[in-house]
Amino acid sequence: MRRMRTLRAIVAAVTTAVAAAGLTALGTGTSQAATPLPNRVFAPYFEAWTGESPAALSAQSGAKHLTMAFLQTAAKGSCTPYWNGDTGMPVSSAVFGADIKTMQGRGGDVIPSFGGYTADTTGTEIADSCTDVKQIADAYEKVLTTYDVTRLDMDIEVDSLDNSAGIDRRNKAIKLLQDRAAASGRKLEISYTLPTTTGGLAPSGLAVLKNAVANGARVDVVNLMTFDYYDNAAHDMAKDTQTAAQGLHNQLAALYPAKTAAQLWAMVGVTEMIGVDDFGPAETFTLANARTVYDWAVAKGINTLSFWALQRDNGGCPGGAAADNCSGIAQNTWDFSHVFAPFTGGTTTPADDFSVTTGPASGTVTAGAAATTTVSTAVTSGAAQSVSLSASGLPAGVTASFSPASVTAGGSSTLTLATTSAAVSGTYQITVTAAGPSAAHTATYALTITGGTGHQCTAAPWSSGTVYTGGQQVSHKGHTWKAKWWTLGEEPGTTGEWGVWQDLGAC
Repeated sequence: MRRMRTLRAIVAAVTTAVAAAGLTALGTGTSQAATPLPNRVFAPYFEAWTGESPAALSAQSGAKHLTMAFLQTAAKGSCTPYWNGDTGMPVSSAVFGADIKTMQGRGGDVIPSFGGYTADTTGTEIADSCTDVKQIADAYEKVLTTYDVTRLDMDIEVDSLDNSAGIDRRNKAIKLLQDRAAASGRKLEISYTLPTTTGGLAPSGLAVLKNAVANGARVDVVNLMTFDYYDNAAHDMAKDTQTAAQGLHNQLAALYPAKTAAQLWAMVGVTEMIGVDDFGPAETFTLANARTVYDWAVAKGINTLSFWALQRDNGGCPGGAAADNCSGIAQNTWDFSHVFAPFTGGTTTPADDFSVTTGPASGTVTAGAAATTTVSTAVTSGAAQSVSLSASGLPAGVTASFSPASVTAGGSSTLTLATTSAAVSGTYQITVTAAGPSAAHTATYALTITGGTGHQCTAAPWSSGTVYTGGQQVSHKGHTWKAKWWTLGEEPGTTGEWGVWQDLGAC
């Protein structure tokens, strides 16, 4: 802060000091040690309600940075945020803290995101819920310091876009937080995630940014949700991303006339919905679209590339509708992550690093038998570290075991893939993850199964976030299930004989 010797400056300095005293954590050494995000970052969304480990999926997918969705209050009127509004998941080092530290140790990080569709439609987005600007800023600060991160995201859509009081409180709280951070020398970035048209922000989204400017709140990144257009038009999703971003660039130029064209592009973020989006097959983002968007994003110098969501990056429901746990198109697990991951720039190679390979990298087995491969690691820089091994992408009827389950970099392990006679014939890409304290890498093994008696499930996979009505069928853990009545979030196989889900048998 400038320290001019005028009465006005002294009053301003006192005001800033009071703001900085809201929570003292911003002035601690640990908080100041937080590492800023790269100038270009790929940070797909992680669905924090699934019970999965963000560090594990980060390692498996190769996405070092994740956007964590979502933080919201448990009830309208509250000023306390929880992960997914679940009071059992408070902002605490005991919830995601170890995972985030692991990711940071590997050169990655997370971007906690406030809001999201559910919060924005139920009045539990914190600035809609809480009417005290200071308490909103305190909540932001607690997230910032608990997890030692440098960027917070505000996902504002649907009803929250029309809540003018909430918009104003949010930007005032951001300004207050930024004053505290500046007073303590703390790095802080704010991103706004907003819905878009194919030509840029709609007036409601633009009004959010205009209010930020009016309140003196700095917006570092505007992240467009380039999906769910719902306009009944034909769509080239890659082209639509480019026209939407160009429209945003033009809008930002009017809001920030002192910035250069390059600086404006460096404020732009893009979030795709991989595969089929909520509108349906007419709005399908393909792998070819991803490669086009990647090349465009690099050329334009945008700041953030993302997609919804990491847990959807697999081909578990080809030909299906939008779901939380699969893309709805035919693909290999982590295909989209592998296209976008190289976008991240400015990261450093860990001092202690290693590589991992499988040999052979593929094999064929008759259902009921087992295949083996050697997982080899090698030190590529620094000292050897302890590396734990795991496998993902296993189809039904296949289990994996490692002997040994962890090695010192430079060592090897035997991976055994055991199949049952009920396994489904086909070829599957198994991801082998090797995770150490300062780095994580993956290798693949293509397992072909022949002679299996199992049958591929045809019903769409069950999704915890989808509403089902009586008669609808889903697949889950190798069985087909039928809903007896309306249900949301009740897992098939856990509701009992008299529960909502009827087991129709193995598929």
